Amino acid sequence: MTKTDKLPWYALYLHSRAEKKVYARLVEQGYEAYLPLVTRMKRWSDRLKKVEEPLFKSYLFVRADDKSHYEILSIPGVTKFVSFERKAVTVPENQINAIKRYCDDFEGTEQEQEQIEFHEGQLVRITSGEMMGLIGRLAPIKNKKRLIVYIESVGHYLPINIARTRVEPVYQKETSL
Repeated sequence: MTKTDKLPWYALYLHSRAEKKVYARLVEQGYEAYLPLVTRMKRWSDRLKKVEEPLFKSYLFVRADDKSHYEILSIPGVTKFVSFERKAVTVPENQINAIKRYCDDFEGTEQEQEQIEFHEGQLVRITSGEMMGLIGRLAPIKNKKRLIVYIESVGHYLPINIARTRVEPVYQKETSL
């Protein structure tokens, strides 16, 4: 049973690598929280292992009323509510649902797309999955198979780790970003 049922969602910014601990504490205290997790294959020198990690590093979502904000901020690992002009910004329910569907559809081993050259700062459109149609900017490219795309949400840019096969370049004439 949760303290919150149909209260608005908020995004929390957390200390680095505190996502799972803060999530557990919120649930312990009766809040409805959502930590988008994806499973990826990680390689160590001696083994390959499936690892579940947050989709958005240092972020999670919580349903809360205005009176609960101070209680939530007192939880170790919580830095602040994502806010605009010093007011915590609500996250629309449809965005939370889109993130949930994306996590459900996430494939850790997608095929490589080498024919298109991407560069840092380039506008790209997500072409498949539940986030299809969203436009964002590429972060510095570190991997041949996956890209980090910054999608503007709740007044901040949130990073999405996505396969090259799921994005296409956007040309300035196509969008007003």
